[in-house]
Amino acid sequence: MQNLKGKKAIITGGGRGLGKATAIAFAKEGIYVAITGRTEDVMKETVAELESLGVNALYSVFDVSNYDEVKSSVKEIIDKLGSVDILVNNAGIAAFGTFNEMEVTQWSQIIQTNLMGMYYMTKEVLPHLIEKNEGDIINVASTAGLVANANTSAYSASKFAVVGMSEALMKEVRKDNIRVCTLTPSTIASDMSVELGIADKDSEDSVLQPEDFAELIVAGLKLPRRAMLKTASLWSTNP
Repeated sequence: MQNLKGKKAIITGGGRGLGKATAIAFAKEGIYVAITGRTEDVMKETVAELESLGVNALYSVFDVSNYDEVKSSVKEIIDKLGSVDILVNNAGIAAFGTFNEMEVTQWSQIIQTNLMGMYYMTKEVLPHLIEKNEGDIINVASTAGLVANANTSAYSASKFAVVGMSEALMKEVRKDNIRVCTLTPSTIASDMSVELGIADKDSEDSVLQPEDFAELIVAGLKLPRRAMLKTASLWSTNP
């Protein structure tokens, strides 16, 4: 198994929920972490928690759906880190409603954040991984990107697209010793899921927790470089 200590990671949407749990799991492995998001106070608190675990940590405030912001911010992050080994594309938004009732602007923003934000981040980080001839990209999709349901047209469209983009990228960069993993978790009691009313944060025995998701990512990263976790779906044992 790979030793992850000293590696450097960027986690989008890292201030809370799945991103924060992943950042904490990384810090416990000795990975230096940069988190991104749009709420500075939340990220400051998370960085302080990461630093208390004995690793260097930093944050950057920007919107992944804005390419100009991504370009300048990723450059600044990598300049501060010195290099980058791992990118976790976790930032995402969700809203549910019928096809006709959802506003065009809201539908478009879900696509812009969940798909284009992932594309923008990967486009800016990938050249650094290719130059090193090594790296890992973890793209967070969803079971909604495998099977769609009523009232999820925008979210499912974004996650189906993420799955397709991620698989194409995986096949493209394997020759560069870069592993691309697509994760399709079922409902997790993240901050976003709780706010949307689709998960209960207090039901720890029956609902997946962000920490479960983070453990899966760490396990995948620890695989020997000859091995790659291409896809994984995380489900609760309780239906």
